Amino acid sequence: MLPATAKLNRRQFLKLSSGSTAALILGFNWSLASCSESQESRSTFIPNAYLRIDHNGAVTIVMPRSEMGQKIFTSLPMILAEELEADWKKIRVVQGDLDQKFGSQTTGGSASVRTQYDIMRKAGATARTMLIQAAAEKWNVAETRCFAAAGAVHIKAGHQSLKYGSLVALAAALPVPHDVTLKDPADFRIIGKTHNSIDGLSKIDGSLKYGYDFHLPGMLTAVIARIPRYGASLKQVDDSASLLVPGVVEVVPVSAGVAVIAQNTSAALEGRKKLKLTWNKGQHETLSSQAIFKELHDALRQPGEIIRKDGDPSQARKAAARKLDLTFELPFLDHAPQEPNNCVAHIHEDICEVWAPTQNPGSAFRAASGVTGFKDTQIKIHTLRMGGAFGRRLQSDYVKDAVEVAQHIDVPVKVVRTRSEDIKNGFYRPATVHQVSVRLDASDKPLLWEHHLSGPANGWAPIITGGADELAYAIPHQQVSYVMTELPIPMGAWRSVAHTQNGFVNESMIDEIACSTGRDPLTFRRELLKNEPRHLGVLDLAADRSGWGSKLPEGQARGIAVHYSFQSYVAVVAEISLSTRGKLKVERITAAIDCGTVINPDGVHAQLEGGVIMGLTAALYGEITHKNGRVQQSNFHNYPLLTMAEMPVISTYIVKSTEPPTGAGEPPVPPTPPALMNAIAALTGKRITRLPLKNQLS
Repeated sequence: MLPATAKLNRRQFLKLSSGSTAALILGFNWSLASCSESQESRSTFIPNAYLRIDHNGAVTIVMPRSEMGQKIFTSLPMILAEELEADWKKIRVVQGDLDQKFGSQTTGGSASVRTQYDIMRKAGATARTMLIQAAAEKWNVAETRCFAAAGAVHIKAGHQSLKYGSLVALAAALPVPHDVTLKDPADFRIIGKTHNSIDGLSKIDGSLKYGYDFHLPGMLTAVIARIPRYGASLKQVDDSASLLVPGVVEVVPVSAGVAVIAQNTSAALEGRKKLKLTWNKGQHETLSSQAIFKELHDALRQPGEIIRKDGDPSQARKAAARKLDLTFELPFLDHAPQEPNNCVAHIHEDICEVWAPTQNPGSAFRAASGVTGFKDTQIKIHTLRMGGAFGRRLQSDYVKDAVEVAQHIDVPVKVVRTRSEDIKNGFYRPATVHQVSVRLDASDKPLLWEHHLSGPANGWAPIITGGADELAYAIPHQQVSYVMTELPIPMGAWRSVAHTQNGFVNESMIDEIACSTGRDPLTFRRELLKNEPRHLGVLDLAADRSGWGSKLPEGQARGIAVHYSFQSYVAVVAEISLSTRGKLKVERITAAIDCGTVINPDGVHAQLEGGVIMGLTAALYGEITHKNGRVQQSNFHNYPLLTMAEMPVISTYIVKSTEPPTGAGEPPVPPTPPALMNAIAALTGKRITRLPLKNQLS
């Protein structure tokens, strides 16, 4: 990261604008910055790819990443507006389509603010510098006598000012500066202050259009009768009854099954019901959850690949006084966003055009390219707003569906999924099994930590192992190893990926050591984290605000957990009660985060709350199971979410920091389930090591 107050030259900015994730890595589009005569007769100032200012002073910021509820539609513009010295009331934000000038546009890993912070600052500072130059020329004064504030340039110790709109023509004629000075954070007036979401009202009044709402003139709708089991295939189709349904236009084969194209969704669904399909069962027709977990347990008999080895584990085993062993099981999880997957495609005039609610426009591009074989210049990807994603829309299977269907029709076509289709045809968080063995010395201090885990492979080994080798506790001898098992189940990145599994395992085991040796869980953690100040910062804040150590009523208890992920630190304290009938209630959650410099506190608090809710939902209910080669869950009646009636009081706190900004969307998820489990263990003496909790409390 560059220092907070710094000069950036063009080479540095080009490097920054390439992003941190692999995909279409190209630099800043300086062709736009040339401010040529084509710019609406110089009535618009376009200093770079992220910004335009109109003659009326309206500021439009182009969003290079995807908004899916994490509030970057507000936080990223805040960064640019800060350096621009813009009038916040005149800010407008538009979603950017796939364009190589933005570099990577993948939205994931809680990276949007982290990777775009310096880029957006530079973009705003560049425009501010040029506007000041334009005003100085108009007044015929030195630039040092001018300063920008609230959407205008002013003269120091004077009464003259020029609004940005009146300067766009002059600014557009200037060369783009190679070096600009960024503001001192001490002078920030937008960053760090709470701002309402730019798109908040449109969500409330329903005017915001999501992918499911998107419509083009003459557009048809399609649904797909999908292959029902892993490894199955289409044997025979009788579409005669389907084609008789009013509104059905055509029935076509696609790689996912058979598509019914119709004038509207109702007709397409009715046409799908009328299809008579025969399937080849394939080799996975007996696949079941029982068989999957048996295979994962059996895999742990193998030594596996070692990914971390500290100290001398073999010598520590000999020196240990006693050991603790626990085995953990975590299930497959579906993302279950509120808006099911959908996509519009249109192939016309040798162009494949796609409109998709996607986290990964580059992946959508590759999907369209793979289906059509078109050249890069023949494919256009338009990013739409999405009603949730949590990692699901990093995949582009639904884009492939739409492009395949579009090949059979000469008008735009939207392929939609029902909730049941979405849940049964997901890319799931992998199921994993973990064996953890901890050896203690004669004074009951942890001497050796051994973590051996197994999970599905399918190209997703980093999702299983990532975070398993990041144990922050000062244990002198450590060994982490894993074994991968091939399964036919599609795997994908679920919110906070492997941290959800390893955070649960690590924090449950640490708590077990504390409880079994008679130590306070907070004090025990603090001893082992004495050289980790940012871990301690969130631990102490959450503990203090939760009243840790104070007496609770009979039948209540607290549990604590802390975890580092995506360069952020989060601690969670869960307070629970258990009725005389054994009914669990989560009374209160206290969460603290250290995510460096905070852009919009309201957004961080919202992400803390959302992450906690998702973590609680996974811990209490989350489970995708398999029987006869297919997913058993189909909707929220058997894949439930936490309801309003079950919601605890959630209190969230932010550690003040001047460190570079990091992530807030995913880090709250991993420590939430173990905090809950640790509270249950404190109250009942029962250590739960298999999720979800449903049906496990007597």
